[in-house]
Amino acid sequence: MRTFQEIHQEIDRLSAERVGLYQQLSAEYDAAIVADIHRLDAELDRLWDEHRALRARVRFGDRNKIVARARVEERLERAA
Repeated sequence: MRTFQEIHQEIDRLSAERVGLYQQLSAEYDAAIVADIHRLDAELDRLWDEHRALRARVRFGDRNKIVARARVEERLERAA
């Protein structure tokens, strides 16, 4: 898993690239540029998802451990 800083650096790089593509697109329409913008949007969405997952892991702990703990607590409640 990457660090917050690495994710933000990648987001900044892709965002700057997308700005350049939008500037090119404003000068002249090109379907290839539109496709590149859509590709960058998808990659940025993935990076933000990764950022949110990392933030949740740092704040609450590993997801698998949380789920395992919840299942144990659920079994205890049913047994009681």
